[in-house]
Amino acid sequence: MLQRMILNETSWFGPGAISQIVHEVSQRSLKKALLVTDKTLLKAGVIEKVTSLLDRHHLPYVIYDEVVPNPTIAVVTQGVAAFKAAQADYLIAIGGGSPQDTAKAIGIIINNPEFADVRSLEGFAKTKNPCVPIIAIPTTAGTAAEVTINYVITDEENRRKFVCIDPHDIPVVAIIDADMMASMPPSLKAATGIDALTHAIEGYTTKGAWELTDALHLKAIQIINRSLRASVAGDKQGVEDMALGQYVAGMGFSNVGLGLVHGMAHPLGAFYNVPHGVANAIILPHVMAWNADFTGEKYRDIARAMGVTRVCSMSLGEAREAAVEAVRQLSVDVGIPARLRDVGMKEEDIPALAQAALDDVCTGGNPREATLDDIASLYRKIY
Repeated sequence: MLQRMILNETSWFGPGAISQIVHEVSQRSLKKALLVTDKTLLKAGVIEKVTSLLDRHHLPYVIYDEVVPNPTIAVVTQGVAAFKAAQADYLIAIGGGSPQDTAKAIGIIINNPEFADVRSLEGFAKTKNPCVPIIAIPTTAGTAAEVTINYVITDEENRRKFVCIDPHDIPVVAIIDADMMASMPPSLKAATGIDALTHAIEGYTTKGAWELTDALHLKAIQIINRSLRASVAGDKQGVEDMALGQYVAGMGFSNVGLGLVHGMAHPLGAFYNVPHGVANAIILPHVMAWNADFTGEKYRDIARAMGVTRVCSMSLGEAREAAVEAVRQLSVDVGIPARLRDVGMKEEDIPALAQAALDDVCTGGNPREATLDDIASLYRKIY
């Protein structure tokens, strides 16, 4: 079977890695950046770590800080206008998934103006040109947007989120610097960390999985399991390890897809602005249990990567239960809410949520085929 892997041209890892921005800008002969971020990071002084570096080396930039969680069509449209007004020629995306996704959409539209209608980017858009060069600097350890060919935009008018999948949108440079993640509060570390675990588990069990991505996803699960609790507790090495683990998961799932957890999480962001990582974290163990009988021996591997002992001596059913329980316990240990009602979901919206989840592009990759009734039942169980 023909397989494909798309990754960044260059990635830098480790504390202080942002210093490599200067080298990357210079060798690519880039002239002026639009920094895509949000007001919270700007106010917290996180952006200053990058802007002070640019200032010292006389590298011009303009800041666009209008990004919001679950970025909207309007945020992207305003960002396109800001890029043009700045007369920029590249983007620096600083933040979690929302600034990264916004930068991807801006960069695609600038170089493919026929897709100026942001909705036209949904699904597998047939863009012709690579996006504007993006240097991606994550400030959370979870989304792996810096290494994926996916981005997600919220259509507020229609109360839906749509996924865009385009090989042309991947950042040319990713800078994975744990120092840029130091300001994450424990709750954000927990949510984004379980988001990364969701990427690894869904990527490992999705229909498109194959040996190379399997290796990446199992390693990511192992790293995340050993590091997330420490990261949430404030351990510096834990944060650095989580930065790596989430990136490794992104290397895999970007190339094979995800599943029903993401399909069900996306509508929660569109309807109630639930943070994506929190939505995934609540849903993950329930969908894992529902999928279990359709995953062959893979849950035994997941259980082992999650640190479960004596997995080889377990029956397949026991190994599957152990994998689900290990994931559930990790969520409990890092303080993830147990129920969707705890994050504002309304029971009367379940029919609309289920339809949106069924229509989501991620759902098609799930190892078990899901009907509208199946999804509605899962929402009710988790409510």
